[in-house]
Amino acid sequence: MTGAQIMVESLKKEGVEIIFGYPGGVLLPLCDQLYDSGINFILVRHEQGAAHAADGFARSSGKIGVCITTSGPGATNLVTGLATAYMDSVPIVAITGQVATHLIGSDAFQEVDITGITRPITKHNYIIRDVHDIAKTVKEAFYIANSGRPGPVLIDLPVDIQRAEAKFEYPSKVEIRSYNPVYEGHPLQIERAWKMIEESKKPLLIAGGGIISANASEELKKFIETAEIPVTFTLMGLGSLPVDHPMSLGMLGMHGTKYANYAVVETDLLISAGARFDDRITGKVENFAPNAKIIHIDIDPTSISKNIDVDVPIVGNAKDVLKKLNEKVKPLAKKEWIAKIKQWKQKYPLTYEKVALKPQYIIEKISDLLPEDAIICTEVGQNQMWTAQYYKFRRPRTFITSGGLGTMGFGFPAAIGVQMANPGKTVVDIAGDGSIQMNIQELATAVYRRLPIKIIILNNGSLGMVRQWQELFYKKRYAYTCTENVQPDFVKLAEAYGAIGYRVASMEAFDKIIEQVLNVKDKPVILDCKIAQEENVFPMVPAGASLDQMLEGLA
Repeated sequence: MTGAQIMVESLKKEGVEIIFGYPGGVLLPLCDQLYDSGINFILVRHEQGAAHAADGFARSSGKIGVCITTSGPGATNLVTGLATAYMDSVPIVAITGQVATHLIGSDAFQEVDITGITRPITKHNYIIRDVHDIAKTVKEAFYIANSGRPGPVLIDLPVDIQRAEAKFEYPSKVEIRSYNPVYEGHPLQIERAWKMIEESKKPLLIAGGGIISANASEELKKFIETAEIPVTFTLMGLGSLPVDHPMSLGMLGMHGTKYANYAVVETDLLISAGARFDDRITGKVENFAPNAKIIHIDIDPTSISKNIDVDVPIVGNAKDVLKKLNEKVKPLAKKEWIAKIKQWKQKYPLTYEKVALKPQYIIEKISDLLPEDAIICTEVGQNQMWTAQYYKFRRPRTFITSGGLGTMGFGFPAAIGVQMANPGKTVVDIAGDGSIQMNIQELATAVYRRLPIKIIILNNGSLGMVRQWQELFYKKRYAYTCTENVQPDFVKLAEAYGAIGYRVASMEAFDKIIEQVLNVKDKPVILDCKIAQEENVFPMVPAGASLDQMLEGLA
């Protein structure tokens, strides 16, 4: 077989059915083989869209997302998407075309050192210089991407290697001597952790994205219900348990609930499962959980004690470790602690004024109308935080958002990947008027594929989160953040692409149209919701402040 044929057959061996990509000169041999391969190639309109679509596909399905681009600018346009997946531990295999091997290093047309460029933002990457290495490389790449702490892997494939020939033999297993992820937590550390939990008076659990990627929601539910331990969530952990579960405190951190942040400040034992203590949840590190001993469960040993010193580290898969803890778990009867948290929840609910058309109202209404298995994507900024606060996530893999990198333009192309992976489910992208424009060209992809994605634009005529910081900390000097005078007409833009567009500016108009929007079946639809420009996300922990130093305001 040619190298291109070997690559296609190797992808089939890995169960790949959908690829997101964009063709180019050095990809022609591979594209030609994909043409009648039976693999569904989704032609995006920008390579960044391919990476985000593969990302959304992976997050929502639990499978590995695959994207393919050409060399040079095609490859560099993947960088933001790879960095996004890397920060959030999402398994992607990206395949880039490359100039012929004898031209590498000569500054040939559309040549870049993409393996060098992406080394810091991929879990591993390869450049294939021998056609005999293709099958082995693909096998390793898929294994590395989805094992241990998941992440993106890149394969750079020169055009002459695609044309060269070799016998196709696909390996049955992977052996990488230097790479052996640990899945089972050390039994002595688990024993230490349980004794510490028993002795605590005010235990609290933080559930991170590692719970979802490990498919550990049932184990988490059993643990917190049996032990009666309250649980709070990172942004990436939302959906790992129903947000309205009696033990749930919602999200913690910069825009977390007051009661979650107060619980972190007061707890005497913090159990973190699948979270990495990034700055958005810790606030001022010196004052984070000041009264607590800390147990940290994480499959990545480099994440433990990286940002916060911990007392009991447990390296292992969250599902396995929680299973082991569930063998020991029993009711702890921390009645005073539970009662105090209930009081906080009653005293400090998330709230807003129900006047005019509010983003919080929009999200609550959508949450009430949609089934539990609907999948919500977001862009980044205020739209993302309002969604995290007010949407009632009840299932894992139903909240798809860029957490670590905070990538504007992520949500819509990710929604394309989500809809391709979940053709029977409702998929909604909650967007801002700024971020939706960063990959708006993917409307062409969604229209062509007849994907009924609902795009809800919370349109405040500004780059909302940056503007909020300018309002609060820069004396309302809105430098370069107000965009209302240079906005496109989103309704006409939708129609120009062949989608459907609506605009609303009042609660009455929104209530009248929203069910119709959510029931569109055969094409994308944009609902442009005009909201107040100076609408803010509260509570808010300012940069450098402790979690209990929250700014408040009635939105």
